[in-house]
Amino acid sequence: MNTFATPVGDFMAKWIKGLEKSRELAKSGEVLLGPLDTEIAKTPYEVVYTEDRVKLKHYRPATSPTVQTPLLIVYALINRETMLDLQPGRSVVENFLNMGLDVYMIDWGYPTRKDRFLTIDDHVNGYMDNVVDFIRERHAIPKVNLMGICMGGTFSTIYSALHPEKVKNLVTTVAPTNFDTDQGLLHVWTKEIDLGRIIDAYGNMPGDLLNFCFLLLNPARLVIDKYIGLLENISDKAFLENFVRMEKWIFDSPDVPGETIRQFIEDCYQKNLLIQNRMEVGGRRVDLGNITMPLLNIYGKFDHLVPPGACELLASRVGTADAENLCLDTGHIGIYVSSKSQKQFTPKIARWLQERDSMVQSEAAAMAENNETRARMETRLKAPGKSGSRRSATTGAKPSPRVRARAGSA
Repeated sequence: MNTFATPVGDFMAKWIKGLEKSRELAKSGEVLLGPLDTEIAKTPYEVVYTEDRVKLKHYRPATSPTVQTPLLIVYALINRETMLDLQPGRSVVENFLNMGLDVYMIDWGYPTRKDRFLTIDDHVNGYMDNVVDFIRERHAIPKVNLMGICMGGTFSTIYSALHPEKVKNLVTTVAPTNFDTDQGLLHVWTKEIDLGRIIDAYGNMPGDLLNFCFLLLNPARLVIDKYIGLLENISDKAFLENFVRMEKWIFDSPDVPGETIRQFIEDCYQKNLLIQNRMEVGGRRVDLGNITMPLLNIYGKFDHLVPPGACELLASRVGTADAENLCLDTGHIGIYVSSKSQKQFTPKIARWLQERDSMVQSEAAAMAENNETRARMETRLKAPGKSGSRRSATTGAKPSPRVRARAGSA
């Protein structure tokens, strides 16, 4: 046995691997110094409504509509709504447009010190309600479809409970509603945090401080592994462009209005009032039983910020039988940007909305036909030579209570 051959072979293998790495590093210089496309939020839109720092984006339709009712997307106050339009080909907004949805989305903007005293009531019963009314008036419709993201999903849940007459269908995605869980480290930390001292010191919750806290939840994966992955793929132009786009989004972190996040932490994370129907917003109790519109509740199996335990109870607490939970094998951000989720997430929502839109249209057609039948019967009764009372002749022509109930909720 030649004991000398093994070390020499190992040395040669490492030397060859080093040469390959050197060539990769040389190539990475060309990539880094060359043109890179790292722009985000490229899908065309028009700002159709503004109020204070808040803007409403309306995206240009890409095809003929498959759902007649517009979809309003409400993002969280933490980070920016540009996550839903990160890059062409992996854009939730782009996919919705290609599937025939009419899409609006709230841009919460960048709070300043004058916003420090804004509460959840100001956002839900103020900005959100004004935006919903604007869309309803613009399209001459009684209700909108509502989709909430993370904290925006919590807000959308509250809004739907307080204003059920304005929401046709509700979609919540990675939206925390049950905060009595130890599945995520964030839920453990926030049970004991004294947020009041931070708000009293800063006024608003600094976005940079929130980012730092989120990184501490899993520093090995969110810091070390991420940048090792960057070095290992530094010569891959597509990888590098996607990496920079994500970094742009992560560190574009607006502050959060102080009193809003104070109430969110105290009433939700620490007291868990929402799922118990004990939370008050604008002097009104938020009763989840008032959510009588169809509900699609989507969350991620591996979400470290909003784990399944924080989401899955909602469907059993609302006042509609048409409530569906959908748990995807992904994390908090991957649910919107991973190629696998793109094949499941947006098609599911679009199909779900289309099915309920067609159901409403079918019921409306049935109601119209029923009313036409009644009109013909009443006309015959008024004609000369017809016998019998009008009441007895029209019995059975009126829509059933069930049909009337469905029509009233359409």
